[in-house]
Amino acid sequence: MAKDKKSKGDSKKAKLAEKKQKQEKKAQKKEKAKASKVEGSDAEDVDLDAVLAEYRKAQEEFVKVTEVVSEVPPKPRASSTFIASPSNSNQLLLFGGETWNGALANFFNDLNIYYTDRDEWHCVTSPNAPLPRSGHAWCRGGNQKDSIFLFGGEFSSPKQGTFYHYNDFWRLEPSTREWTRIDTKGKSPPARSGHRMTYYKNYIILFGGFQDTSNQTKYMNDLWLYDTQNFFWHTPTLPPAQLKPDARSSFTFLPHEQGAILFGGYSRVKATISANKSAKGASQGQRNILKPMVHEDCFYLRITQPPTDSAPNTPPNVRWERRKKPANSPSPPRVGVTMTYHKGRGIFFGGVHDVEHSEEGIDSEFFNQLYAWNIERNRFFPLTLRKPRVQKKVPVSEQRVGRRGRAQANEEELLKQLAALQAGSSLEDADAMDIEIKAEKETEEPEKPAREMPVTMELPHPRFNAQLAVQDDVLYIYGGTYEAKDREYTFDDLYAIDLGKMDGCKQIFKREDDTWVGSDDEEDDEDDEDEDDEDDEEDDEGDIEIPDESEVLVSQSKRKKKQVDEVSIPDTASTVDSSIGDEESEADTVATTVDDGLPHPRPFESRRDFFVRTSNEWQEILMTSLRWKGIQPESLTVKEIKSKAFELSEEKWWDCREEITALEDEQEAAGIGEVVSLADKGESGVGGPGRRR
Repeated sequence: MAKDKKSKGDSKKAKLAEKKQKQEKKAQKKEKAKASKVEGSDAEDVDLDAVLAEYRKAQEEFVKVTEVVSEVPPKPRASSTFIASPSNSNQLLLFGGETWNGALANFFNDLNIYYTDRDEWHCVTSPNAPLPRSGHAWCRGGNQKDSIFLFGGEFSSPKQGTFYHYNDFWRLEPSTREWTRIDTKGKSPPARSGHRMTYYKNYIILFGGFQDTSNQTKYMNDLWLYDTQNFFWHTPTLPPAQLKPDARSSFTFLPHEQGAILFGGYSRVKATISANKSAKGASQGQRNILKPMVHEDCFYLRITQPPTDSAPNTPPNVRWERRKKPANSPSPPRVGVTMTYHKGRGIFFGGVHDVEHSEEGIDSEFFNQLYAWNIERNRFFPLTLRKPRVQKKVPVSEQRVGRRGRAQANEEELLKQLAALQAGSSLEDADAMDIEIKAEKETEEPEKPAREMPVTMELPHPRFNAQLAVQDDVLYIYGGTYEAKDREYTFDDLYAIDLGKMDGCKQIFKREDDTWVGSDDEEDDEDDEDEDDEDDEEDDEGDIEIPDESEVLVSQSKRKKKQVDEVSIPDTASTVDSSIGDEESEADTVATTVDDGLPHPRPFESRRDFFVRTSNEWQEILMTSLRWKGIQPESLTVKEIKSKAFELSEEKWWDCREEITALEDEQEAAGIGEVVSLADKGESGVGGPGRRR
């Protein structure tokens, strides 16, 4: 018994020693991460100009537009754009997008073309292509039917600490692969991503999207029309009493004979909830949050052309008309759906429905259903795959019936006799000669076997934000995103469905997603879980519960939960009084150009916004200065401290004005809007392509 007690004691000591070693290793890891932040190893999260300079440098090496055959399909990506070429019936165009592997983000600006008749991917490089981006929008050119127009999008540093939205406007000529940046007259739409574009006659229509500021995500409902003949952006003034769509992103925007049709979308709306509850259940206060909202409404945008004798820049007459909710709409409501236009209807695929489960995450249900939305009838119809009918084989002897069959038989008999005469044989040997000629013909012209593509009677795996395009009545489905627990899967596949026959889903290519790395936070969480498991083993050996993998997956991570549902709406007055972050997060947000240790203003940042962001730092600097002068900060009121701190920040803002103005000019020339640091947004500042829909 003594030996048993001793062995148990030794094993317990060994476990404690191992646990202590893990804790020390974890502490060293945190110290190393903290030191790297101080040394500026995360500088790329702030200095986006340096990141984009590398892209520009690489792009300048291309002297002309070059198209090469790709040995493998394009790299997997999300939030890209996919469209059937308006100038060639056998080409599909794919541009931009981003990948997120749990640790780093990578953006693309390559143009990839899939030749449906050759089963080939081509990659196009150009010295004048848009900078890397995701969340942009493009559409055909209406009257300029052979052109494609692109606007906006977003870009971020590799660790997604800072990012911005584009406000540049481009035209692509698919036939020549030439990109042209359009410099428009007058005002143009502000920078954004998540918006949608469509066309009507000589107009490109742009609506909605979102902008991220240092305080919150701002959804937009402004309408813009670009005149492709007069090269001018119109922003129609709508009557104040006219009903119009709420601000949103990720909606459906389809062309119509008299304008455009809008359906659905996603946004976050202000809501007030109880902050805390006492033991008796009484509320201890309230707080503001941004609550996710899935829109299910439908609007018709009616456009009337200005009179022919009007001035060139006369805007068209525009009116929003509310329609009834489409009948037989997919249930439950979902976001991240994709819809493309096909012969007066919208083809609808995928999406995800989120239900708040707990403070830790969200339960998500993903879909792979296919619908057709009849625009005129305003009704959804499910599309299902059906097996092709099997035709009975008819014997050859029975196939040659009727006048046409007899004519074909007579023609073959004449050919037999002609072949026999040419060979110098008698007519009795015509039948044998015919056989030899047939065999020779078959050996001379062997058919090249086409690559076999699997065809199934099941639709692609459930996903959201897939890319759709229709070419010659064939629907192509590319990519998309799926989530399981804390991991995001970026699909890397392409499928084809004949919308006329619906006789199966053809898999053109498919690759497994093996790019996920994960973040340090996930590893720390795993270490914590391991330690908790060890504690449970010590407290109650033999009583271990293993969770069932078949349970509902909490497929949106803590990161997304905090970003989508728990983003507090800051009040401007209280923001000045509140803490903006601890010393470590502030060290990350300071620009790399700082050489005096003081907070540095950013491009497009006003004096007031600069002070709101750096209020705590300036107050600390002020109090330290007062102590050096022998003045106790406690002798001043809070209002006096804030007033003097604002004066210091204002002086710094004016001192850096010349430098900041130069940066603003450079960014405007590149089509870049306001640069935003996600660290300023607190817990909502962690990246990943799934953070927004």
